[in-house]
Amino acid sequence: MGRSEAVRPPLAPLDGRIDRFDLTVGTAVEFLRGTWPELQDVRFEIGAMPDFDATDEVPRWHLDHEQQRIVLFRLPIERLLPPGHDDIAHRKMAIESAVFRAAAEYVGREPWDFGGHDH
Repeated sequence: MGRSEAVRPPLAPLDGRIDRFDLTVGTAVEFLRGTWPELQDVRFEIGAMPDFDATDEVPRWHLDHEQQRIVLFRLPIERLLPPGHDDIAHRKMAIESAVFRAAAEYVGREPWDFGGHDH
């Protein structure tokens, strides 16, 4: 039992993945709010799974214009990674990508349109 730490690092606490998810979302949201002022008043929330029936694929986020919120679903974002891409770096990219795409869809822009504003 005493040898395991030499072989591999100790296991992260059970909620380490969730904390990392929240942190990654938070960092991406801060960046987006600084870039797209129309997101200033939009709340970003994190849900585990969508609570509605998806006909074909599991949605990764839900847009609610009425309540001015974007809900990101952690499990579909983390679990629908291609095989071999389930590591910290790929997971971070998948989370950031979901935040950017959800936000872009919300404001009606292209996800990578961080250039100047024309309005």
